[in-house]
Amino acid sequence: MSLVKLYKHKNRKVLFTTPSHSQSFFIVHKFLQFYKHDISETDAHDPVTALEQAEKRAATIYGSKYTKFLTNGSTSGIIAAVLASVKRGDKVLVWKHAHPCHLNAIKLAGAEPVFYDLPFIKDWGVYGKFDISTLSGDGIAAIIIASPSYEGIVSDIPLVSDICHQKNIKLIVDEAHGALYPFSERLPKSSVGIADFTVQSLHKTAGGLNPTALLHSKEIDPTDALAMINTTSPSYPLLMTIEANINFLNSQRGRKKLENLIDLIEELRQTCKNVQFYGDDVTKILIKKDEMNGFELSEYLFEECGIEDEKTNSISTMLLTGIGTSTKKIKLLNKVLTK
Repeated sequence: MSLVKLYKHKNRKVLFTTPSHSQSFFIVHKFLQFYKHDISETDAHDPVTALEQAEKRAATIYGSKYTKFLTNGSTSGIIAAVLASVKRGDKVLVWKHAHPCHLNAIKLAGAEPVFYDLPFIKDWGVYGKFDISTLSGDGIAAIIIASPSYEGIVSDIPLVSDICHQKNIKLIVDEAHGALYPFSERLPKSSVGIADFTVQSLHKTAGGLNPTALLHSKEIDPTDALAMINTTSPSYPLLMTIEANINFLNSQRGRKKLENLIDLIEELRQTCKNVQFYGDDVTKILIKKDEMNGFELSEYLFEECGIEDEKTNSISTMLLTGIGTSTKKIKLLNKVLTK
């Protein structure tokens, strides 16, 4: 299938997938005139004036010491965090089924990966929370934890952070799927300001464009580490949308939109009795239905209802929502699941 045909195909479906703007939610309308804003006056390795001030304002909003704008996704943030945290030969704890960038970051740092397991929740076909007993060993310099998981399972990061602090272990949290957490008390607590480094993808749930993301640091300045892996000519239009994205999320209008989304999903969870729900993050609608496996449910939603989910396993199906998910879409999903 060509890219053009794929685009037309996607637009025929109701998407509960990344990116969360759902191809209709624009924070910056002028972004449609991308080329008019594409200039070459920004050096991300030595930011001054506009970019420097924007990142400082963002750090104030998030309560971090440093917040860096990323135009190469959360992947670049994870790599930079590892490079800033360890030296060659150090041991880094990493989940054996983690996103490829976790292991790649360790390789680039010349460190040694030490793999850990996560409990598997058989009734839902997903992996569970991080087990703190994993931290019982010695000689570990850093650990990378994905929280929330793809399906919205959240680990106890404050507890993990306390143990890491006692053992002098740098804690890196891949919060790529939790970029909305700092903006609502009804969502799980964000790792920003708790972990040594927290990485968030704006495009996954916060309405940003691919591949915009953020790297937050509690103490260590990650600028030098980012300079090792990033271009000196980042996309100015993407940087502009990152700033606008953060300002929108932090605005009264943005927070109200997020609260409305949570209200709609909680109503959906209460009224739809034909399916079961699971997970710590309501914006990840993880469901299963008796007498149907996950793949059958996904196929039914796609073929019969025109709804495309984000991720499916043999037990359950996950429909992803975000700041760009419209009221109309949630009400349609409510109607379909109730039926």
